[in-house]
Amino acid sequence: MDMKNIRQHFPILDQQVNGNPLVYLDSAATSQKPTAVIEAIEQYYRGYNSNVHRGVHTLGTRATDGYEGAREKVRKFINAKSTEEVIFTRGTTTSLNTIAASYGRANLSEGDEIVITHMEHHSNIIPWQQVAKQTGATLKYIDLTEDGRLDLEEVKKTITSNTKIVSIMQVSNVLGTINRIKEITKIAHDNGAIMVVDGAQSTPHMKVDVQDLDCDFFVFSGHKMCGPTGIGVLYGKKALLENMEPVEFGGEMIDFVNLYDSTWKELPWKFEGGTPIIAGAIGLGAAIDFLEEVGLENIEAHEHKLAQYALGRMSEVDGVTIYGPTERAGLVTFNLDEVHPHDVATVLDAEGIAVRAGHHCAQPLMRYLNVSATARASFYLYNTEEDVDKFVSSLVKTKEYFTNVF
Repeated sequence: MDMKNIRQHFPILDQQVNGNPLVYLDSAATSQKPTAVIEAIEQYYRGYNSNVHRGVHTLGTRATDGYEGAREKVRKFINAKSTEEVIFTRGTTTSLNTIAASYGRANLSEGDEIVITHMEHHSNIIPWQQVAKQTGATLKYIDLTEDGRLDLEEVKKTITSNTKIVSIMQVSNVLGTINRIKEITKIAHDNGAIMVVDGAQSTPHMKVDVQDLDCDFFVFSGHKMCGPTGIGVLYGKKALLENMEPVEFGGEMIDFVNLYDSTWKELPWKFEGGTPIIAGAIGLGAAIDFLEEVGLENIEAHEHKLAQYALGRMSEVDGVTIYGPTERAGLVTFNLDEVHPHDVATVLDAEGIAVRAGHHCAQPLMRYLNVSATARASFYLYNTEEDVDKFVSSLVKTKEYFTNVF
């Protein structure tokens, strides 16, 4: 699929916002959806809407085939060994909470350590805070370098023989930092800890191979990778998942139910209680087909080029502070001197440009950077250098507007 013609697959981009052509620079929050994904979901509801696993009728069989077929697509996409290691959840947040509640509570005690970083999303902080409180474990943070990276010597210093869990994002949703997960995983394993990877910001943008990373758990969301909202994935090594207890109970996940006790289904279904997210899984499968047709290596190269182009153009604007390393994923987080990020986003929106403003669900990182909030422009496969030019031009207008007003 030609990268130059990608935009035509995203109908939402063909509109005007506030009298200007839409420039969507908020894909780190959620990506737009290609026609193929929208049609796959519509076809399920129009043609074979039914519950899965339970019925022997034709629609039920087709729905089950679509749902389990999507699981196999995910397995191949991240190179898991087996579909037993692929669990569908509501998203990255649910996946991380499941790991913390099931594995964390059962395997942590007083004196144990959980290690995370200052750059983590709230979804990879709060579950570990809660488990630490419940078990008596200690929560530790790896410090960042001045430009927002993880130094492996600092990683080695923070992870000790008392560390039982290390949980780190592969790509920062604020700094754009691409963390060296494979090396960090080895450090964790050398100290007897398991490695949890938040792949929400990496899976849509680069090829992920969980076997090569050797991580114990890997989680991500569908809506950031051209898929629908409400669907995500929890990958875990089979040996770990088999020894974990479910955290949600009800239909689908049971084997036998007696009056006073019950037994669970085998993997992966013991973690998928209730009617699963059928349409979401089918939509995610269609998104994977689309991304693989484009090529993850093409997407990564395109976004890297855009990010570097944006960094160059933004450096031409006086008063712009950019956060994070030079080598980064496809996003730029910044502040404009004397202008609140929400005001920046509001003025840009008047120009038809959608960016994110706030703490980006990373309040500890904001305090670490000594700011209350930032603005963020994030790029995806459908963005162009022309989008960046419009964004930078509007940023200049924003600066001039507030300079003249105040």
